[in-house]
Amino acid sequence: MNFLNLDYLQQGTDRQQRAYRVIQELQIMQRLAEYQPVLAGTIPLNIDIPASDLDIICEVYDAEVFALVLDRHFGTCDEYSRSGRVVAGVPRMVANFSYGGFWFEIFGQPLPVTKQNAYRHMVIEHRLLEIAGAQALQAIRQLKTNGLKTEPAFAEYFGLAGDPYQTLLDMADWEDTRLDSWIREKEGRDKRK
Repeated sequence: MNFLNLDYLQQGTDRQQRAYRVIQELQIMQRLAEYQPVLAGTIPLNIDIPASDLDIICEVYDAEVFALVLDRHFGTCDEYSRSGRVVAGVPRMVANFSYGGFWFEIFGQPLPVTKQNAYRHMVIEHRLLEIAGAQALQAIRQLKTNGLKTEPAFAEYFGLAGDPYQTLLDMADWEDTRLDSWIREKEGRDKRK
């Protein structure tokens, strides 16, 4: 799956297709092109629930300029807010707003988008879902409906130990054969219970 190109949304679920149209209408990818924007999160994975937002992650090295870009292009959107902070010495900028029936979160930090945790989580979650199949997708969506956030839902379903955010990042570099063996072993343990 190439998450760097939004075209996959056009062949997706009704909600994915609507998300594509709204993103195009707002011209988010064009307006933020210099920041290599990527849609991350649950909607690309089809594990979204009604409260799920559209998460756009960006590679940003000048937070002040990025803030001005966000204000200029999206500041008139409903419930627009923007904040910045430093986490572990890394500056982050976030804008939130509502448009076209979706909540948006645009996030920027000085790191290539493919190295950001949101992207890495999405990729490993996609790989796990591809191997585990539709039953896993439905179960994780139900766990999210019941109130769990995405990574804890994956931890619950797959029986991951420790901090689910870090555990998934640790698994991100596993080869598909290792992931497949690990999932099949887990399924075998579950059947024996």
